[in-house]
Amino acid sequence: MEEKKLKVEVSKLITDFEELNLKNNKKVLDLACGSGRNGLWFVERGDNVTFIDRSLAGLDKRPNGHRYLEWDLEVGTAPNLPVEEYDVVLVFNYLHRPLFPQIKAAIKPGGLIIYETFIEKQAEIGRPRNPNFLLKQHELKSEFDHWSCLHYFEGKVFNSSTVSHKAQLIARKPL
Repeated sequence: MEEKKLKVEVSKLITDFEELNLKNNKKVLDLACGSGRNGLWFVERGDNVTFIDRSLAGLDKRPNGHRYLEWDLEVGTAPNLPVEEYDVVLVFNYLHRPLFPQIKAAIKPGGLIIYETFIEKQAEIGRPRNPNFLLKQHELKSEFDHWSCLHYFEGKVFNSSTVSHKAQLIARKPL
C-alpha cells in the first residue's frame, strides 16, 4: 500500500484575500512559522520571506534565497525585529503579547498584518487552555485599532479536520 504524506495547507485567510495575489516581490515575515506552510505560499509567488521560530525543525522545505532565523522571541535573548522592514507580517497560532509593539514596528507604512490565533473560548474544546495564549474578546482588533481593518472575525474556524475558536485580522498600517 502506498503511504500518503499529509499536506498541511496554507490558511484560507491568506488564499481568500485577493490583494495578496496582485503584487509579488513583497518582503514577508512568517513569525512563529512552524512548518512554514503560510510563508511557503508567498515563496511560491515570488516573494522574499523571512521565517522565524524558536526551532526550525518543523520547516522541512527551505528554498534558497530566503532567511531562516532560529530565535526564541519570548526569553529576551533574540534581537528586536527590524523596523519598517516588511510589507506583510504573518502570525498564526501564536500569541506573546509583549511582541505586539515589535510586530507593529516591523511593518512598513501601508503594509499588512495577517494574524490568526486562539481566543478564550478555545479552552472549552481543547488546547491551548493557558490564558496567556488566548486572546480576550476583541483584543486583537483593539490592539490594531488605529490601523485600517480589512477583515476581522472571531468565532469557529473550520479546517480540514478540526474546529477551533480563533480571532482573525487583516489590517493595513497607516501611511
